Amino acid sequence: MTRKPILLFAFPALMLLLLAAERTATLLLGFYPASPAMWQAWLELRPFSTMFWQQAHFYLGYLGGLGGSMALDAAMIVIASLLCWMASRSKWSGGFFLANHAAVLFAGLMIAAGSHAETASTIANFTTPRGLQFSLMVDFSLKNSLVLCLGLAACAYCHVAFLREARQRAEARTVRILALQRDL
Repeated sequence: MTRKPILLFAFPALMLLLLAAERTATLLLGFYPASPAMWQAWLELRPFSTMFWQQAHFYLGYLGGLGGSMALDAAMIVIASLLCWMASRSKWSGGFFLANHAAVLFAGLMIAAGSHAETASTIANFTTPRGLQFSLMVDFSLKNSLVLCLGLAACAYCHVAFLREARQRAEARTVRILALQRDL
């Protein structure tokens, strides 16, 4: 079975689609501020990308006042989409592996930031092996759990594809070594 680039690209594309949808809802909310549908869409999408766009605008603000531009946000999403697509289509297996795993980490960060995860909460207490206690609160709603499950499925597919290609390379190398030994 060969790897399917569209499946390798699906989860990073979902994350980028969520970012793009939030930016679009924000833009439309600026044009139609009295629309309840725009507010509902924006409120649903906002928790996923709140911290990302705030941080992106903050850091881009240092680059000569580039932060806050919707055109720059769109360009960032398009460039990230192209990079993820090229990584999923590349011959190097590490490219799709890194793109999917970065998307899963990004999804986890978006969910933690969107649910206002706090390490000083009293929801769940953990103790480290050295005795240090800390707490963590993350909102595992249906929507967040679905995103994480899709991300874990994408990672599993990446691992299967990566290991399958490694095994095929090892088998091809073994066949070449046997052929060289036979020829000698």
